[in-house]
Amino acid sequence: MPYDRDLADRLRAVLGGWDDERDDDLGMVDEKPMFGGLGFMVAGHLAVCAGSGGGLLVRVDPAEQDELAEADGVEPMRMAGRPSRSWVDVAPDVLVDDEVLTAWVERGVAAARTAPRR
Repeated sequence: MPYDRDLADRLRAVLGGWDDERDDDLGMVDEKPMFGGLGFMVAGHLAVCAGSGGGLLVRVDPAEQDELAEADGVEPMRMAGRPSRSWVDVAPDVLVDDEVLTAWVERGVAAARTAPRR
């Protein structure tokens, strides 16, 4: 199943309007298919990814992941059955409100910006 196109459009709206609403420069935002979804790269690093079922993968500060995963509808992302320390999977029902989606995108962008340059 391809990524959720409605969620991808909402992510584009959040990321595309960033400079209009904030005195901040994201730099180039790139889209790339990955993890069976559509990833959004910021500053050369993956920040968020629209999944096939309407959920969102979000890059997070590893020090905050345990606390974030305690919220309803949020859990560590699993790769090959192992939990990630720097990614969470946010359920679609958590993302209904645009303000909530924006907050998760902001968290992902902040974490992507702190990732080491390659």
